[in-house]
Amino acid sequence: MTSTYDSRGRRVGATAVQISPNFITQINPNSVQLGVGTKKSVKKPQLGHAKKAGIEQPIRWFREVEKGSEDIQPGTEIKLDQVFSRGDAVKVSGISKGKGFQGGVRRHGFHGGPKTHGQSDRLRAPGAIGSGTTPGRVYKGKKMAGHMGSRQSSAKNLEVVDVDKVKNVLLIKGAVPGPTGGLVMITKLGRIKGYTPPPEEKPEEEVEGESVKGEEKAAEETKIEEVTENAKS
Repeated sequence: MTSTYDSRGRRVGATAVQISPNFITQINPNSVQLGVGTKKSVKKPQLGHAKKAGIEQPIRWFREVEKGSEDIQPGTEIKLDQVFSRGDAVKVSGISKGKGFQGGVRRHGFHGGPKTHGQSDRLRAPGAIGSGTTPGRVYKGKKMAGHMGSRQSSAKNLEVVDVDKVKNVLLIKGAVPGPTGGLVMITKLGRIKGYTPPPEEKPEEEVEGESVKGEEKAAEETKIEEVTENAKS
């Protein structure tokens, strides 16, 4: 993670996500298979699957996403600026950090037992887990101590703060699931409500507006000149 400034000029914490080249490896009726990342040793079935799509480099991961456009072909590379831009709302999904075996206080937020009246060893105990004779067992899904983390997790409505086209880095406001170097999937949801364009984007729009006005003014002047010439003749 790092810190940067959003479009409103506020200093915010952001996560830098390195976007590896995304190649279309297979097109299904309702989904598209993407190939991401590379490594030295790849299994032969994966190499053959990538070569069938016209991709020579070894592909490490394969993921399926919903089919958006019909004008796509296997072997096509999807670039960063084709999908994301500043002010986009995204969902980031990944495998959360593994925290090992944890007790009920940390895993589920239990408050623990009383700290007085001789309860010296009951501070972080889970307490009763059953209801007595009826039903005479522990219900499935009872919140107890156990393995924490290392499971699918998603963070929704995160804001894209910056898009670096040269380094293929996406700056996302806030934290994302998973450890450093983990694999995440970023899904575009739409635009952030009340998004304010950064100052560097406004002059370009003004210049474009001035050029259009200038062309219209020049066209009007040529019309006036033609009318005066016709009047003289």
